[in-house]
Amino acid sequence: MIRTALPARPLAAASATALAALLTLTGCTPHGIGSGGNDSDAESRPSVPAPPGGAGRAVSPLDNPDGTKPGLAALTSKTELSRARALIGQVATKGRGPRTGYERDKFGYAWKDTADGIPLARNGCDTRNDLLARDGDALRHRAGSTCVVESMTLRDPYTGTTLRWRKAKATAVQIDHVMPLSYDWQMGAARWDTGKREQIANDPLNLLPVDGPANSSKGDSGPASWLPPDRTIRCAYAVRFAQVSLKYRLPVTSPDKRMMLRQCGG
Repeated sequence: MIRTALPARPLAAASATALAALLTLTGCTPHGIGSGGNDSDAESRPSVPAPPGGAGRAVSPLDNPDGTKPGLAALTSKTELSRARALIGQVATKGRGPRTGYERDKFGYAWKDTADGIPLARNGCDTRNDLLARDGDALRHRAGSTCVVESMTLRDPYTGTTLRWRKAKATAVQIDHVMPLSYDWQMGAARWDTGKREQIANDPLNLLPVDGPANSSKGDSGPASWLPPDRTIRCAYAVRFAQVSLKYRLPVTSPDKRMMLRQCGG
């Protein structure tokens, strides 16, 4: 039986200071208030073209400062592009540090539900399934479960295609860390405590279900080295990267910041 997505779950409390700063930069009203880790569930069918002009339920990152709304809608208007450049302009820069000591496990196991201080934490459903339910349509849950997603359709923000996904296979859809965990480590997370690293690893602001091959090609690259194949989404992607950077006070490299501004007409 196909079940529709559940109503939004209560959001966990977050740092008032971090939220206030982020909302000030985005100019948005609060909706509640974080190797690119990959989800391992997918389906074997090939992707099909997305409906013409259809962004589905995708929301602009400028209107989604806590990451609890679905998808990543393109930014096209002059007002949106101006706001995007202003937001990216606030991001600090520094050189990328060494990768020495980085291990995925230092950000907690994937995808734990107990990383406090972020939306959707401790709701009884692991992070991966929270994200599939947030962005997927035509959800089908495992029999007897309101959490485990067995199949869905997903409009992939990175390629612009629509994927029909089933849990039985494990390559087509992955959960991308927009700001990759290895990148985080090199830009300052190596000095964080485990709790804060678990936050950024499970924060819906930093996570998108996307096309598996596209995500695999990204690795731990910053925007200067990798951008989504769909050019129309690149400014929105840069904004989301900046939102994570600002929330966690992690700088980006100068080339990455220049590329982010360029995607939004800067």
